[in-house]
Amino acid sequence: MSHICFLIDLDGTLVLTGGAGLRAFDKAFRVVYEVDGKIATASPAGKTDPDILRRVCLAFLGREPTPEEEASVYALYLQYLRDEVDRSVDFEIMPGIESLLQKMSLDERCLVGLGTGNLEQGAKIKLSRPDLWRYFRFGGFGSDAPERPELLKIGLARGRALLEDGQAIKEVYVIGDTPHDISAGQAIGARTVGVATGPFSVKDLQAAGADLVYPDLSDYEAFLADVGLA
Repeated sequence: MSHICFLIDLDGTLVLTGGAGLRAFDKAFRVVYEVDGKIATASPAGKTDPDILRRVCLAFLGREPTPEEEASVYALYLQYLRDEVDRSVDFEIMPGIESLLQKMSLDERCLVGLGTGNLEQGAKIKLSRPDLWRYFRFGGFGSDAPERPELLKIGLARGRALLEDGQAIKEVYVIGDTPHDISAGQAIGARTVGVATGPFSVKDLQAAGADLVYPDLSDYEAFLADVGLA
């Protein structure tokens, strides 16, 4: 049997956390460095957690973080993130996502994973609140690699490892809400899907070269038809 592999971005594509991640990161940075650095200065949309930390350190400290500092920031970030996600009043699931994931989970042709710049544990925290984590059997994460194309390659390899003898992946789709998702998907030879539920418009995602672009995935049946799963 041939499968279609989907690597799906998290923030802005699956959910919006209402700023929970930004608040948790800012708290962790402040504790470790005793500097009031702001994640927003790194324009975090579409970037990986390691890249964001590097950019904030360069902006506020004039240098990159040490491995020890990274470990400290991440540990605190994950601790604060649990509380921030639980308390966030503006947390929301993007249109159509629950129904789409349910439908794909019942289709044996679908191999559904994450392709996100979040740390793996951060992704789990964010997706556990709306009970979406259960739909993802594998993924590539910011904790795997600081560059998005590399983490997508890792996620794809993990998806392939789940296949049985005689099974293969015939096509890969990378789904995201930023041009970074589109360019990373193109870099690994995947087809790309832009969803304008984040900070970028349909025109922005079309200009980035996405193969398919949608305002959102509320019409998930049309999306499934477009990728050959009608």
